[in-house]
Amino acid sequence: MNQSKKIVDGTILTAVYAVLLLVSVFVPVISIIAVVLLPIPFVIYTSRHGGKPALLMWLAATLISVLIATTFSLPIAVLAGSGGIMIGGAIYRKLSAHETWARGTFGFIFGLLFVFVFTQVVFQVNWTEEIEQQMNSSMDLTFETLGEFGLSEQDQGEEIVSQTIDLLVNLLPVILVGGAIVMAFISQWLSYKVLNRLDKKELRFPPFRTLRFPASLIWVYFFALIASFLVSDTTSFFYTGAQNILALTGLLMTLQGFSFIFFYAHHKKMSKAIPIFSVVLTLLFPTLLLFLVRFIGIIDLGFGMKDRLDKKDE
Repeated sequence: MNQSKKIVDGTILTAVYAVLLLVSVFVPVISIIAVVLLPIPFVIYTSRHGGKPALLMWLAATLISVLIATTFSLPIAVLAGSGGIMIGGAIYRKLSAHETWARGTFGFIFGLLFVFVFTQVVFQVNWTEEIEQQMNSSMDLTFETLGEFGLSEQDQGEEIVSQTIDLLVNLLPVILVGGAIVMAFISQWLSYKVLNRLDKKELRFPPFRTLRFPASLIWVYFFALIASFLVSDTTSFFYTGAQNILALTGLLMTLQGFSFIFFYAHHKKMSKAIPIFSVVLTLLFPTLLLFLVRFIGIIDLGFGMKDRLDKKDE
């Protein structure tokens, strides 16, 4: 009975995946929505039957993808399957929402790396050069427009923009990781909604104020910060690696800082609008406030401020 259920579920969910793939390929208007939904069949199947049967479903879905949409769809199948199976496997093992999110992120990182390598090898697309070319074209158009309005003294501005473009290109790995984090969160959140309705589960993310990264993240952040100062050659592999690690850990520290702000507002029974306003204000004035929020995150992780506040009220 269990084996037949695996086959039935696999057939239905593979068919659902195939339909979503066709929509994403041939209906441009709603293709973005379809691409976001593609990992969900893998999440559902893996959460019910575990990882090994899911790998067979992934193989079947990949073959169907190639048959109905040629090799162009192969990277999509790998991306959706790797992320969906990692999330579904974590749900099957009853891991926490944050652990599930972390595993899903690793799955999508693998998928995005496959997309990156596959498109470069098979389709001869150099993403680094493409991104740099597009950004340079956009900046040239911007400066031409400014020149038409009489703002032609732009040598210093062009130099700053050129340095910014080089930095963004060097930070491509951390941008890829950031994309994987967002994709994993969206896929997991949508999958929770679907599984709660289909399987009568009670899956949900805990409140954002309870978010807590490992304290060891602080040491990774500081080692990357020190390395970025010690390495003088800005074109070296070590400098680029340190900058990527610094950007990623800095982003996580910022999330931890926002989490503490939400926790503190809830702890002091403040209005929910206050932490939301702090996020909006930081996004509007990142140069002034982003470092402050990141510092709050470091203090929270390093000194366990949430635990201290809880114990203080006991």
